[in-house]
Amino acid sequence: MTRTSIILGLALAGLLSGCATQPASQDEPGSNPAAATARELPDEIAETEERAPFPDLSVEGSQQLAPFEASQDIWPRVRRGFALEDGLNELRVQSHLDWHRCRIDFIERVTARAEPYLHLILEEIEQREVPTELALLPIVESAYIPYAYSHGRAAGLWQFIPATGQRFGLKQNWWYDGRRDVVESTRAALDYLEYLHKLFDGDWLLALAAYNAGEGNVRRAIRRNEARGLPTDFWHLDLPRETQNYVPKLLALKALVSEPEYHNVNLWPVPDEPYLTVVPLPSQMDLAVAAELAEMEVDDMYMLNPAFNRWATDPNGPHALLLPIDRATRFRTGLAELPAEQLVTWQRHRIQSGETLGHIATRYNTTVSVIQRSNQLRSSNIRAGDYLLVPVAQRPSGDYALTADQRRAAIQNTEREGRRIRYEVQPGDTFWDIARRYAVSVNQLAKWNGMAPRDTLRAGDQLIIWVTDAPPAQGATLRLPDLERKIPGQTVRRVSYSVRQGDSLFGIARRFSVNVADIQRWNGIDGSLLRPGQRLTLYVDVTDVSS
Repeated sequence: MTRTSIILGLALAGLLSGCATQPASQDEPGSNPAAATARELPDEIAETEERAPFPDLSVEGSQQLAPFEASQDIWPRVRRGFALEDGLNELRVQSHLDWHRCRIDFIERVTARAEPYLHLILEEIEQREVPTELALLPIVESAYIPYAYSHGRAAGLWQFIPATGQRFGLKQNWWYDGRRDVVESTRAALDYLEYLHKLFDGDWLLALAAYNAGEGNVRRAIRRNEARGLPTDFWHLDLPRETQNYVPKLLALKALVSEPEYHNVNLWPVPDEPYLTVVPLPSQMDLAVAAELAEMEVDDMYMLNPAFNRWATDPNGPHALLLPIDRATRFRTGLAELPAEQLVTWQRHRIQSGETLGHIATRYNTTVSVIQRSNQLRSSNIRAGDYLLVPVAQRPSGDYALTADQRRAAIQNTEREGRRIRYEVQPGDTFWDIARRYAVSVNQLAKWNGMAPRDTLRAGDQLIIWVTDAPPAQGATLRLPDLERKIPGQTVRRVSYSVRQGDSLFGIARRFSVNVADIQRWNGIDGSLLRPGQRLTLYVDVTDVSS
């Protein structure tokens, strides 16, 4: 096993396990140093980090890694650029140091995961002449997990939300999410931090606080203190709880990296040499084909290029890949010898009566615009019997385990407590509506499906819901199929209904003023197919139904 394969696998198992965590305790972080990792990391990242694979640190395992001289280790270079105040006299910093003393494996694991990206990020930081503590910020933000995604819709190593990503030039579409592009997101994060540093008159702690809480929140906190005649430095501001601990977490990491022996932690020995290089592509390329040319696993290709959401690079660019330097030469050689038509595989599709470009795009896991451009179509009008050329994945979808669809499927397929229900999103549904209907929390529902509560739901989307047999909360939709319940203002009766020709779940639900998901649950239906003559059990509020 090579060092490359060991390092690139560090976050993979956690990603594919689709694990979720309980919300962090509301106690002050550090009050219980043996508490769960959720106190040190965003809730959605904590358990993923816990289960992410860790390299074999035994003697036998260590011999598998390419050795290098200790003098070539990158950490002395990181320390030389430290410029932030240490904050060691602050209780909040000490509480995080206490936590690390009880979890000494965390630093070694997370710095190992940083290895592919750290040199690239440090180079950019040094070029800008900003504090090198910023190279530790992805530990606070994402634990250096490139696919980290939070309940606030923040993504990538630097945890950009969509709007801030767009503000700083990070392209986001169906094919590509620049918030997870290691090079582009690092550029954008440092652009943002430099802007905040200037905005707050050269105060890096305030800039970091604003990176977490937003510049408006920090400015308002400063104005409140000014009005009361109080100091306006970070330590005296009344900021959100998360932000109050955000900066101390970074300063605690600085202390650990500064004196790892004193704090009894180990830093993963990262070589002080470039690990990655950017290799241009002539056009869109299947990532499985790219992996073959580089003699890499497809999953490893995605780990270095996590911005690509689908089976191929974005047809509109960027036309480039990040590759390990030791794989780049063979990749360039293979790419030069590969015919252009083999960069992606093409399927000749005969248009059927009633088909639209949208139907065809969905079938082949691509977009309407790609089909139009590939076939020089100026509109969406197509004619049955004509043929279209459609770019398709070279391998089965399961071989692209880190695409957006496959990551979400892995999370949805994770076994959890309770009974599993598959729910098809109806027009007008929201997370809040569905969560209330099933007496679960919005955050739980989103996590079970690898989403954030503010993500857009589209009619036809499939959600997984885990329910128990506990009675519903006051006002919740009825859940148990074997009981007639009385709720104030309602007279609920069990009704037997025979499915008629042309009936649909949606039509029956509307007729009896109930929900499609309830009909599915009451009758153990997994899907939407009904048969004429099929008997359905419904729990109907007869005061709300006229017939």
